Amino acid sequence: MGKTLVGKVALVTGGSRGIGAAIAKRLAEEGADVAISYVASAQKAEDVVRELQGQGVRAAAFQADQAHPAEVTALVQAAAKHFGKLDILVNSAGVFVTGVVGDPSSDVAAFDKQFAINVGGVAAAVRAAVPLLSDGGRIISIGTTGASRAPFAGIGDYVASKAAVAAYTRAWARDLGPRGITVNIVQPGAIDTDMNPANSAHASALTQLAALGRYGRPEELAAAVAFLAGPDASYITGTTLNVDGGQTT
Repeated sequence: MGKTLVGKVALVTGGSRGIGAAIAKRLAEEGADVAISYVASAQKAEDVVRELQGQGVRAAAFQADQAHPAEVTALVQAAAKHFGKLDILVNSAGVFVTGVVGDPSSDVAAFDKQFAINVGGVAAAVRAAVPLLSDGGRIISIGTTGASRAPFAGIGDYVASKAAVAAYTRAWARDLGPRGITVNIVQPGAIDTDMNPANSAHASALTQLAALGRYGRPEELAAAVAFLAGPDASYITGTTLNVDGGQTT
């Protein structure tokens, strides 16, 4: 089977680690040139870039703090300028901050920053990308199944931020449909990364929620993103795709 993204240019925010890195690698495997962003892990980002280049594609890393819209705008513009165009935007960068509502010990500033990154950063990236995206382009965001259900206490601020992105996704699909640009969101369940390892203290509870009885692999989520970025998904837009092992069944 041939590569589906040859000649395309993708930007993956938060592509230096975890899910973002897996997505960047899968898009490169499909033939896309890939830009990734990072906040502080410059060495990790360069390691990913070398791995992408090993796939025979062009790759580059750019530093940007998703909490600052001006930096996000500069990131998108720099990536498009570096590669000469932009076809695919994947909003993968995000943070996970928990705390029960009303708890006086909660770090409210951390909640505010989480919303700035998870919502404001995505909105800034899309707004900057729209004038640069080719007609028929792709916008794909990474959400969470918690956007439609909250199985644990203390995740209100996080899941609210991801629910906002899901709502944006549906609205942006309407806005950008006339240009053939599709906008979708992939909502993972428990995925085995350094931020949520399959051997953590709460892993057993999360595993039991999934019909498949296990954590997912970053590569399994990346496969869904690659599909939505490819030509076979040209009539799919405004859609939420859960990649959760049956957690929401």
